[in-house]
Amino acid sequence: MSEHNYTIGRDFFLIGFQDLQDYKIILFICILTMYIMTVGGNLLIVLLVSTSHLAQSPMYFFLCHLSVCDFLFSTNIVPKMMQVTLSGGSSISFSGCITQFYVFGSCTAAECFLLTVMSFDRFLAICVPLRYTSVMDPKLRLHLVTWSWLLGFLFVLITIFLICWLQFCNDMNIDHFYCDFLPMLELSCSDTTPVVLEIFFFANVIVLFPFLSVVGSYISIFIAIMGISSITGRRKTFSTCSSHLTIVCSYYGSLLSIYLIPSGGHSNNINKTLSLLYTLGTPLLNPVIYCLRNEEIRKQFYKLF
Repeated sequence: MSEHNYTIGRDFFLIGFQDLQDYKIILFICILTMYIMTVGGNLLIVLLVSTSHLAQSPMYFFLCHLSVCDFLFSTNIVPKMMQVTLSGGSSISFSGCITQFYVFGSCTAAECFLLTVMSFDRFLAICVPLRYTSVMDPKLRLHLVTWSWLLGFLFVLITIFLICWLQFCNDMNIDHFYCDFLPMLELSCSDTTPVVLEIFFFANVIVLFPFLSVVGSYISIFIAIMGISSITGRRKTFSTCSSHLTIVCSYYGSLLSIYLIPSGGHSNNINKTLSLLYTLGTPLLNPVIYCLRNEEIRKQFYKLF
């Protein structure tokens, strides 16, 4: 117990981008600019949807929650990342590191579930349009969103409990710019097998199963679209799900490249680069795509401002 308490009392040190110290000002400005755009864009979507008739549409209701998730995700990681970048590294307490990882993991899981819910919504709208209104009623969409958030935060809580009982006896330097579980496990002198097995199991529940559900939904959607006789009808129908499909491809592409490709397959610098794209690029992609490509969002923007 004393060794465990000693671990909790120690600080981690986030190394960050040691190889890019000569360009830290440029990197800091780029990160700050993307963060401002991400926060502004996602909060803009929340404002536009929540203050208009769009909130009555299931698609925009889910989009609003996706924007909240991206906002929390970015705000949890990027401010500390900017400090790490500007200072050439920064310490973070054990509890602060655990909290950052918990919010990061929970938002990642919640976004996987929300993207799955959105693909189910598009499946109903395109494949069974006559039953769409009766099935996707306000009660169902509220349940889907509530369970997406609850499951995301509950699943990761188990991982947090197991990590808290690990001992970190030696080097406390995390070769990353935020507290991710793989760099943390590398520093532990305890047996990490239970944590690895638990993470492997829940990764399938949180990432793989939702991803397969999204793929299944879009296979059905594409089959239904190909059954439409007119090219104009196909294009119009596909446009209703193209934005969501773009975000799904970007999100799962970056997520799978980071966590499913064995770490020995690429260096830590490549891991950090992929994580940088995942933590900065993906949350920014959502408002960019929906604000630029979605006519209803643009109309509401012009109407409000």
